[in-house]
Amino acid sequence: MLSSPVDEIKNRLDIVEVIGGYIKLHKTGANFRAVCPFHSEKKPSFFVSPARQIWHCFGCQKGGSIFNFVMEIEGVEFGDALRILAQKAGVELKPVSKELKTERTRLYEICELSARFFEKQLEGNKIGDSVKKYLLDRGITEESIKKWRLGYSPDKWQGLSDFLVSQGYQREEIQKAGLVVKNETGNYYDRFRGRIIFPVFDLNSQVIGFGGRVFGEKSKDEIAKYVNTPNTLLYDKSQALYGLDKNKMEIRKKNECVLVEGYTDVILLSQAGYTNVVATSGTALTPYQLKIIKRYSENLLTAFDMDVAGDSATKRGIDLAQTFGFNIKVLLLPEDSDPADIISKNAKDWENILQNSKSIVDFYFDSTFSRHDSKTPEGKKAVSKILLPVIKRIPNNIERSFWVQELSKRLEVKEEAVAEELKKTKLSEEVFGLEKEELINLPQKSRKDLLEERLAVLILRSPENLSYLFDDVLLLLSPQIRQIICYIKENPDFTKAISAGQKVDELRSSPPFANARVIETPELSNELNNLLNELLLKSEIETAGLEINEECKDCLREIKSLEIKNKLNEISKEIKKAEELHESEKLDKLLQEFNQCSKSLCDFEQISHEKKES
Repeated sequence: MLSSPVDEIKNRLDIVEVIGGYIKLHKTGANFRAVCPFHSEKKPSFFVSPARQIWHCFGCQKGGSIFNFVMEIEGVEFGDALRILAQKAGVELKPVSKELKTERTRLYEICELSARFFEKQLEGNKIGDSVKKYLLDRGITEESIKKWRLGYSPDKWQGLSDFLVSQGYQREEIQKAGLVVKNETGNYYDRFRGRIIFPVFDLNSQVIGFGGRVFGEKSKDEIAKYVNTPNTLLYDKSQALYGLDKNKMEIRKKNECVLVEGYTDVILLSQAGYTNVVATSGTALTPYQLKIIKRYSENLLTAFDMDVAGDSATKRGIDLAQTFGFNIKVLLLPEDSDPADIISKNAKDWENILQNSKSIVDFYFDSTFSRHDSKTPEGKKAVSKILLPVIKRIPNNIERSFWVQELSKRLEVKEEAVAEELKKTKLSEEVFGLEKEELINLPQKSRKDLLEERLAVLILRSPENLSYLFDDVLLLLSPQIRQIICYIKENPDFTKAISAGQKVDELRSSPPFANARVIETPELSNELNNLLNELLLKSEIETAGLEINEECKDCLREIKSLEIKNKLNEISKEIKKAEELHESEKLDKLLQEFNQCSKSLCDFEQISHEKKES
């Protein structure tokens, strides 16, 4: 009998499937591995354990259950993660009172009700019929209108807001959802009026914001063709990618993501079968969007208008993608046309554009050389000024070397000269800003912390090594590691069970472990249980092919050695103080203690040296 919705969700959902919906996992033995989505890294250090239903990154030290993962990757609190996972698992949650609902939950409800309100405006009225006819004439089918939940906002000052107030929401809340604007007199009016509405979704297909395109006579006298939801608690235009919720699995399957600029581009391309497409909704590519896309593919095809020589936001976004290690190709579109126009007229034309895409560096080279006379000194200088930063952003040294050679050939100058100028080329700090911040903020563990964890991992793999851990050794360990080791020591059947793949959570609730005593606590706390799960996962990954007994002895020797070094450091401070105070008797004792410690340290180091030599 499952005791709570949390237990029921854990029972119904598999952690590999949940996490695999966000990032690309690769099977490695009994576990799965990936590049961590929470910090920048090249070598994958993110692991998922199907047997234990946990995940852990050994780079940034984040980890836990499916709930921890969803909270981290979606940037939500536990209640919102519970709701997201309950929806995936088909678990019905009990209604929550208005007072207990989080602000985010209320905003999700407002956005969902608003989307339904806008959808309803397309039904059974003259203006709704006109909007639908316009969409159908653009080539958007009835099926796509329903799939993408397109709608219309009535040309009224308070049409939507009056409806939401009637459903029990305050105008202040509606403003926080970005759906109304408060004027100088303190009155509220609808942000979207007389517009075709495109709901924007998060990765779980929940409505988080809206885009509105002018429609009808209104378009003649309004400057803004599109109006979008401002940044809210749910919606951030620097992170949103239109269409990703519906097309993410196809992007992963094809291992390619097509980037376009508009909602209609995404809808019509998806409708024609090109379902590996997303839109940036008119904004330049940001580090956050690139990190999200990289979960699914490192191959980008851009349908943007590229300004090679300029400093446009589009070019900066592409430069950033290049720095992040994406393989980028450019789709060469006919002048004054967008993907929606092309696919509407002839799908074969779009297929030809895909087939004739150029790598970003090829595109930069061809475009730059076509605009400048590379035979003149001025032209050579202009070409190099544009192309050297492009080459410098290439993360792979071999590929970068190839393009240095290519530039030297086409400029008809020595390769050494190009290489020398490349060294002088500086890149904008903003390109690297995000990765530098993340690297600085990574948690750092001391050598002693690492050794203690290593010792626990080895003992979990081979519990017979517990015989080396006498009381004097246990006292040197941190309280957390000491408790875990004592727990294993006092429960010899524990390791047998976990090595067979039984989950720690199950063991804790079943005899004989439910009543096991660990030092002064009746059972492991949640914090210690999480640490134990992490160490168990590490023991599976890092101990293959090791001589466990010898590794344990080495760990113990180095822990004792570090302890002696720390003690020597403390004695040195005391000696200095005794010298300053002229305390000769105390000084003699301290010197004697220092010599004894030094001898012990020499003995340990001699043993380590002999072992290395053998």
